Formats: sequence, structure tokens, C-alpha cells
Amino acid sequence: MSFVSIQNLEKTYAGSPVFKDINFDIGRGEFITLLGPSGCGKSTLLRCIAGLTPVDSGKILLDGNDLVPQSPQKRGIGMVFQSYALFPNMTVAQNVAFGLR
Repeated sequence: MSFVSIQNLEKTYAGSPVFKDINFDIGRGEFITLLGPSGCGKSTLLRCIAGLTPVDSGKILLDGNDLVPQSPQKRGIGMVFQSYALFPNMTVAQNVAFGLR
């Protein structure tokens, strides 16, 4: 059984599709990569999974529970935004730890 299951997910902005009929499963402990050109919907998909952007249709299942109707704070999912405001002279661990000081 998959830990995360994305089923028939669709998102549009102003009638233009961002993505349509996205389907994939992720097993517990697996890593995945979203690879595609700028503007293809990678960040929008992650925002939908985290609950920051509502989906038009489809399901986002986490351990069998549908997350779509849940608010972001009830999903138990974290997201680190890509930003060029990080300190390039620091490692990833140092950048993450900086905000915790």
C-alpha cells in the first residue's frame, strides 16, 4: 500500500490548466523527484499537497486519508520553499539552523 497517493489531481488558473489528471504513488520511505521546465506546475503541485493551494478535483491521500478537505495546519506536511535569499556561503544545514537561533 502506498503512503502517499495522488489520484486524478487537476488544477487550473483562470481556465488555463496547470496540470491535469496527475496520478502517482509514493511508498513509505521513498524519495521522489519532480522534474520539469520552469512553469510546468511542480511548485503548484507541492503547494496543493501541502494545502496552500486548493485543487480543482482529485484526491491527495496520506496513509489512506484524503487531505483535500483538510486545512494546511491539519495535514502534518511541511514544505521548504525554494528561495535565493539563502546564504550561499553556508551549507544547507547551516541555512536551516540559522532561523532556529
